[in-house]
Amino acid sequence: MTLSWKLVVDSTNAPALADFWAAALDYEVEDPSALVEQLLAAGHIGDEAVVEHRGRKTFRGYAAIRHPEDPFDETSGVGRGRRLLFQDVPEGKSGKNRLHIDLHSEPDGMDKLVTRLEDLGAARVREVNKGPAGHWWIMQDPEGNEFCVA
Repeated sequence: MTLSWKLVVDSTNAPALADFWAAALDYEVEDPSALVEQLLAAGHIGDEAVVEHRGRKTFRGYAAIRHPEDPFDETSGVGRGRRLLFQDVPEGKSGKNRLHIDLHSEPDGMDKLVTRLEDLGAARVREVNKGPAGHWWIMQDPEGNEFCVA
């Protein structure tokens, strides 16, 4: 049995958060525009379910990213491998994440990675130095979701 999964992240602006994480992880933003056009033409969805982002039609309130080397469905753009889905929710973030992503830099590359992420819109929260147990930064993405950089 092959297990398939995706990580779903609640958001207030799914396309913008997908853009951030795609750049941060060197992933690709999925392009569902062909599927959206098919569903619109068949009358399965209405214009209210669609939004344009960066010149592509996409589903309102949703955006996903995938690893560029993983397989994906040509029609829907949906990845069949490492994938993150961002979905808009009405409530804002209310506390500390119970699940977060750790990004690992190349040896001696943590400062460069932290700076690159800040340039993309992330913010440093706190530096952690546990001596032999490790050294990392706790950061927040543009919507305040915590992640670590080591």
